[in-house]
Amino acid sequence: MTALHQTALSLDHDTLQQLWTETENLLIIQDLDGVCMGLVKNPLTREIDLNYVKATRSFDGHFYVLTNGEHIGTRGVNRIIEKNADPQTLQQQGLYLPGLAAGGVQWQDRQGNVSHPGVTDAEMQFLEAVPQQIEQCLQQFFTQQSEVLDPSVLQTCIDASVLDNKVSPTANLNIFYEHLSHRPQVYMDLQQAMHQLMQQLLTDAAQQGLADSFFVHYAPNLGRDDQGLEILRPATPTDSGTTDFQFMLRGAIKEAGVLAILNRYYGQRTGTYPLGEQFSVRETPKDHEALLEMVKKNFDPAEMPLMVGVGDTVNSTVIDNNGQFDVRRGGSDRNFLQLIQDIGNTFNTGNLVVYIDSSGGEVKNRKPIKLVEQNGTTQAVEGPGDSRDTDDPLTLNVVFPQGHRQYIEVFCKAAANR
Repeated sequence: MTALHQTALSLDHDTLQQLWTETENLLIIQDLDGVCMGLVKNPLTREIDLNYVKATRSFDGHFYVLTNGEHIGTRGVNRIIEKNADPQTLQQQGLYLPGLAAGGVQWQDRQGNVSHPGVTDAEMQFLEAVPQQIEQCLQQFFTQQSEVLDPSVLQTCIDASVLDNKVSPTANLNIFYEHLSHRPQVYMDLQQAMHQLMQQLLTDAAQQGLADSFFVHYAPNLGRDDQGLEILRPATPTDSGTTDFQFMLRGAIKEAGVLAILNRYYGQRTGTYPLGEQFSVRETPKDHEALLEMVKKNFDPAEMPLMVGVGDTVNSTVIDNNGQFDVRRGGSDRNFLQLIQDIGNTFNTGNLVVYIDSSGGEVKNRKPIKLVEQNGTTQAVEGPGDSRDTDDPLTLNVVFPQGHRQYIEVFCKAAANR
């Protein structure tokens, strides 16, 4: 029987459930939006299953979230959980989701205690003003396009689009894409206006002595350029392209978060923190190979857990330039999943990459997994990337084509048996 880490696009959820139940030295690192919650155009309408939240306690010390969203604030995941129970009860029962948010700079424990390792007061002050600048940009853009949206609809869209996250203020254009479907050029112009604002914010930060403090995360994106900067995915008349523009702190990349979580895992398990007890993602290198080398040099192979990375945002695009194919691989979960896979290959621990198909949500910019019936059984034959991208180094070992609800069901069963 082939081990799960040697498979691709497997639908063998029973074996995954058994592995989660029986593996003692286990570390699950999981994204949130699209994985345990459905993707929605308006983040304020997100919902989370409290049974799932309770189930995570069965993996206490072995389960951490890693998200570009935030724990706190009006758009944070904590607020979603608090719809189901009051904060005091959640704190007493340890029902807040532990792990890293804002790409890795916002840490939370199960009692909801939040900190921002490695972040300065000057950086926090600059970030505080960004949501207002995003709102002003949107207002100004539609002043020039006054005939496009009714004023009341415009304000509703702005309220839904400006995410006043504490350390990752964001413009989310999903709701604008919905309302501008009949005017695709206006939406494409809006995307470019937001892109220009993000570049201006980086310039403003540099003028205030914060040149090395921030970067922009585009979701979805087309990977990174030669300077390591994320590449905007341009909108087309039929594709929203990049919808999320997140102004984030340098170092707040998910693959760096893997090291921070692994460091904490070793600390709680062995009493020794391989990278130091005060280590933060802002101390990590940006290069993938350098991150992997950091793990190889500092972490005891004898204590290395079986790591399982769970995400929903992986893509690739092949561009035909007169017969020369240019492959762009992106997705906000790609790099952290790749690092987990490569750690498993390096330490021979059989690490797994689990992919949740979130294409069935309200956000329609994801390619669904292709399923076929063969010999009376259902098989996944094509993942979320471009079918012409045959050399993708990331292998999606186990997939959940029916989305977050299917994943939650398996997760909860494993938790009940653990």
